Amino acid sequence: MKTKLSLGPISYYWSKQKIFDFYDEVADSAIDIVYLGEVVCSKRLEMKFNDWIELARNLKNRGKVVILSTMTLIEAASERSRMRRVCEQDEFCVEANDFGAIEILSQAGKKFITGASINIYNQRSLAILHTQGMKRWNLSVELGKKQLGLLQSKKEKDIQSEVMVWGKMPLAYSARCFTARSHNLPKDNCQFKCIDDADGLIMKTREGQDFLCINGIQTQSALTCNLIDEIKTMQQLNVDVLRISPQSQHTLKIINIFSQALKANNQIRGEDRENLDKLAPTGVCNGYWFGQAGMENTVKNKANPIPLVQVEASKV
Repeated sequence: MKTKLSLGPISYYWSKQKIFDFYDEVADSAIDIVYLGEVVCSKRLEMKFNDWIELARNLKNRGKVVILSTMTLIEAASERSRMRRVCEQDEFCVEANDFGAIEILSQAGKKFITGASINIYNQRSLAILHTQGMKRWNLSVELGKKQLGLLQSKKEKDIQSEVMVWGKMPLAYSARCFTARSHNLPKDNCQFKCIDDADGLIMKTREGQDFLCINGIQTQSALTCNLIDEIKTMQQLNVDVLRISPQSQHTLKIINIFSQALKANNQIRGEDRENLDKLAPTGVCNGYWFGQAGMENTVKNKANPIPLVQVEASKV
């Protein structure tokens, strides 16, 4: 089966016009699947529910498979109401990013996708969520190919899998807004400061090393996870979808490089690999994939290779 490329939801706070312009370009790209919606903070109100639906219909009409994503951290009744509205619409499939959304979708008898914020660490979790209606799951960013191989080897045949191959890794969510805190503002009067940081706010160590990226209530890796050299391994493990996370610049170039790699049977030109690394805002990493510290960047751990668990071809 053909490996598909997906574009995850925008993690950052962009203006409505920037979002519409961005997806107008995405519509003409090689992306197969597009995830839409606010997943981080409900105070980001540039885009309303009907705006997302309009975008989704436009992208669908231009040949894309569209998924609506729910928020990851639900703290208020208003947020629960918005999440319910996304789950109860019948036009598009939903990516559930918390168990409240899973409950609504399951009770309605709807198939759904789980985001990387839904912790799936063993086959039993996969099996239980499958009975609830899950049709595709995303690998948590802190897991690597060893854990992926084990999970893929015993999952149900009709469960698809998805792995993020490009983007700053979402590490944690908090009730506090760190962006507001950095401006000495309370969360309830944040003045929407995160709209000034199109790719988040980088934190450095005392030694000046890029360490974390602050994005409102979300903490990301400062470095961009780049797994383009691991596409062949993922295909051997029958990963169905490779996810690219949007960034404010160069997203279309990144999509094109990954698409060309898939078309060329994973033969990646040296110039493409070099150009891809330059497109990351603050450098690249891939450590979790190899079972190492997430900030590490390595081609292959030859001294202590991680065994690859082969699985049967998917019938999905």
